Amino acid sequence: MLTIRKASQRGVANHGWLKSFHTFSFAQYHNPREQGFSDLLVINDDRVSAGNGFGQHPHRDMEIFSYVLEGALEHKDTLGTGSVIRPGDVQLMSAGSGVAHSEFNHSKSAPVHFLQIWIVPNERGAKPRYQQEHFSKEQKRGRLQLIISPDGADGSLSVRQDVRVYAGLFDGEEETTLPLGPHRYAYIHVACGSVELNGQRLEEGDGARVREEQLIHLSGGIDAEVLVFDMRPNELPRMP
Repeated sequence: MLTIRKASQRGVANHGWLKSFHTFSFAQYHNPREQGFSDLLVINDDRVSAGNGFGQHPHRDMEIFSYVLEGALEHKDTLGTGSVIRPGDVQLMSAGSGVAHSEFNHSKSAPVHFLQIWIVPNERGAKPRYQQEHFSKEQKRGRLQLIISPDGADGSLSVRQDVRVYAGLFDGEEETTLPLGPHRYAYIHVACGSVELNGQRLEEGDGARVREEQLIHLSGGIDAEVLVFDMRPNELPRMP
């Protein structure tokens, strides 16, 4: 069963320097029907103007990852990490017992477009940590590349939850199938372009809850970039 969440149904925040689309309830956007799915709590589709960003602020007990689509994002945190994240890079910050960070547009002339995604961890008070890895277009072209997993399999980043995240690029005749294990849920987010999910067309910004399906089939892409979350069969996120 697929439940489609159209891009136009998302929450919107426009602060001038920041335009953000919220798939699930976040900050001033509250939708009682959209409080996350399984262990997935937040998908924010952010566009930040040149030279602007989020000043240092704290987090704890959350797995937070950023996925840059265009431009460059500059990260600093109280773990001593400093990095610039560009398209193809995946950044994962496990806030654990507490960490503060800032995220700024690295460019003084061009905007940055990225997704920030929160996953509820399976333990509280863990040691904070930072990971970053690059996944090339070739690794994602016409297939689903594992980018995040519980055990860091196949060069993926290690997350403190029973979640596997895949990224793929699809255009023209490219297609792929991902089997889902028994009693698994999935969430699909179309970051760019459009694609067919099990025969249903999804456009940029659309998402879909997947329940009681044996597989995910992606085809008919038009410059599509897609994230797939393979998760536990919970309806709503719950802190441990």
